[in-house]
Amino acid sequence: MNLKALAYDLRKDCVDIIMAGGAGHIGGDMSMMEVITTLYFDEMNISVDNMNCPDRDYFVLSKGHSMEAYYAILCKKGFLDLEDVIKNFSRYGSKYIGHPNNKLPGIEMNSGSLGHGLPVCVGIALGNKMDKRTNRVYTIIGDGELAEGSNYEGFMAAGHYKLDNLCAVIDRNRLQISGNTEDVMGHDDLIKRIASFNWNVVEVEDGNDVDQLKEAFKIARETKGMPTAIVANTVKGKGSAVMENKASFHHHVPTAEEYAQMMKDFEAHKEEVSHE
Repeated sequence: MNLKALAYDLRKDCVDIIMAGGAGHIGGDMSMMEVITTLYFDEMNISVDNMNCPDRDYFVLSKGHSMEAYYAILCKKGFLDLEDVIKNFSRYGSKYIGHPNNKLPGIEMNSGSLGHGLPVCVGIALGNKMDKRTNRVYTIIGDGELAEGSNYEGFMAAGHYKLDNLCAVIDRNRLQISGNTEDVMGHDDLIKRIASFNWNVVEVEDGNDVDQLKEAFKIARETKGMPTAIVANTVKGKGSAVMENKASFHHHVPTAEEYAQMMKDFEAHKEEVSHE
């Protein structure tokens, strides 16, 4: 399976969900698409068949506002039906809400109040260690989310307990709802900061490159005695010049003209990577 091409098909599904529901955090959906695609289609042992098995891998979307990308992934994996999601997303009384809902198959926990995903994953990873399981736990955290202090309690505990079955991916797109992360709450020393809690830190120069992400996840799997954080340098709104690196697309429903251009751009990028 060509994951690079798949990521652009999933972008199309994601934008269709947003257009139908009239809501969505499109910029962060796009920036993390290669990360979550690589996790679900290459890295993690998670499927419809084993979703209730305690030996499965675990995933928590800590930056829960990027739910539309998560819906696209869950549909492609067979947990949910895309047509049903598009029809009902963000409707009154719908189970398909704008943040993870653990009453849906394949979703481990509700998130959206930022800073909760990593601490919960620490608990899951510690419990699996105590039960002598060999599975792994993954989370995606937004860089703007790192202003929440609970993350650092999670970093501290995970390092203390040497949770080498835990991998946290930071979607380092440098934009949040109120602007550039470095203006709102700077993270220029992020790698040293996380490493100081006894974490292995891997920086991915292009966090929208599947090959680089695969290598980073391989390093995380092979690292023993400490958890791994992958700092993935991504592009907010990745995939179309209409929205790339624009803070205004943190939460935005495209116009008809923007939608048409996005779909054109996604298809062009897909064609470009289809033969790699």
